[in-house]
Amino acid sequence: MVKKFDFLVIGSGIAGMSYALKVADKGNVALICKTTLEEANTFFAQGGVASVTNRLVDNFDKHIEDTMIAGDWISDRAAVEKVVREAPSQIQALIDWGVDFDKNEKGDFDLHREGGHSEFRILHHADNTGAEIQESLIKAVRKHPNITIFDNHFAIEILTQHHLGIEVTRQTPDIECYGAYILDIATNEVHTFLSKVTLMATGGCGAVYKTTTNPLVATGDGIAMVYRAKGTVQDMEFVQFHPTALYNPGDRPSFLITEAMRGYGGILRTRDGKEFMHKYDPRLSLAPRDIVARAIDNEMKQRGDDHVYLDVTHKDPEETKRHFPNIYEKCLSLGIDITKDYIPVAPAAHYLCGGIKVDLNAASSIHRLYAVGECSCTGLHGGNRLASNSLIEAVVYADAAAKHSLAHFKEYCYREDIPEWNDEGTKMNEEMVLISQDAKEVQQIMSTYVGIVRTDLRLKRAWNRLDLLYEETEELFKKSVVSRELCELRNVINVGYLIMRWAMERKESRGLHYNVDHPRVTS
Repeated sequence: MVKKFDFLVIGSGIAGMSYALKVADKGNVALICKTTLEEANTFFAQGGVASVTNRLVDNFDKHIEDTMIAGDWISDRAAVEKVVREAPSQIQALIDWGVDFDKNEKGDFDLHREGGHSEFRILHHADNTGAEIQESLIKAVRKHPNITIFDNHFAIEILTQHHLGIEVTRQTPDIECYGAYILDIATNEVHTFLSKVTLMATGGCGAVYKTTTNPLVATGDGIAMVYRAKGTVQDMEFVQFHPTALYNPGDRPSFLITEAMRGYGGILRTRDGKEFMHKYDPRLSLAPRDIVARAIDNEMKQRGDDHVYLDVTHKDPEETKRHFPNIYEKCLSLGIDITKDYIPVAPAAHYLCGGIKVDLNAASSIHRLYAVGECSCTGLHGGNRLASNSLIEAVVYADAAAKHSLAHFKEYCYREDIPEWNDEGTKMNEEMVLISQDAKEVQQIMSTYVGIVRTDLRLKRAWNRLDLLYEETEELFKKSVVSRELCELRNVINVGYLIMRWAMERKESRGLHYNVDHPRVTS
């Protein structure tokens, strides 16, 4: 079946939904959601949104400098300037959509401070800011008559000249996107979605790793699809591991202990109760995430421990409960009273700083295709993301993509000659055990060899192991009726390959990429 929309939005987090809301008054929108609208990385974001709001003590230059420092000076300054300076207006857009940020008794925003920030500038809603944003946007999206939501639909691949029988390579000029093949998971039918403009907003790739704070739908789908379509990706070696995920073996995804808890005064301790961050950085527990994650990783390996502790027992108990109600309840359900007990934590894959390369309009190297949110690489984060910069990046670039696509979409026509999905000669795959085991193997390979600390030998070993899985999976894909599970396996292998390739090519430890064999070059 062929479906036609002015705008095709693949992904339903803050990036996809805010874009959809900004273009829907001018055309009809298909919002593709792999599961339900609630299951997105946005929903799980605890900390908040970074924006300069208290101009008495804070200013744009400070936020820009903090971002550049955290990014190890690899960030694209133009992108940093754009996000920081446009943040306040996009905060207002979120408020207009119903997002309720906490305020103090004076009626001003109750601002938090997080690692790497020189001032208090994090707007939040208790410790579930992402959920507040997601729920507010869902209400707005459901109300809009021009937005059609496709729950339980999975994008298999984007449509380009390749589907017209034209050979497309990475050197092909003017590759265009005409929409996507989308699998209806309920019926197992593949539909052709034709669009004038396509937005990729599929989030990150945390599920490539064994331990992650991301929902398990974060399999890097958008990045893999665009790469296979010969689009440009960038900075894939920079995978951010959140230093403090709740250590509770068996939990997948891992429950996040927000950065704000360290900003609140939390102290990291080894299992014998000793503070250790003074050995690694003068900012102690408020150092940027890459430094803190490596410090924890080092302490765990030296001691043979599987976790460290985060201590907020010295803080006022009632204040702790008020600031972090969800963390308090979650820990209490495991027999941990955070007002009296240390919280066991360990690093977990959290955020990808690289992705689909885009310009200041969020336009990718493929014409008519935009990318926003964690699947994109704007250049904002550089070598390491500054805490709470991601949600604001998503709305700023969704706004840019909306303005640019609205200015041009009427120039484009539907490609009626795109053939419908052809699965002749395939058969139902009965080897689901192979797919599930291969997915676990990818996670094991990536966690063991391409994690917080890397070496040339580990990367080479990962490459050889993953190469075999790639060949087997591509063969299986050609023979089998398409399924979400098989497509996700293809995607995690593709993304794992990209992370490895970029890691192997960078011969210097920078930002989140730390290779023992290639120490940082100092001038």
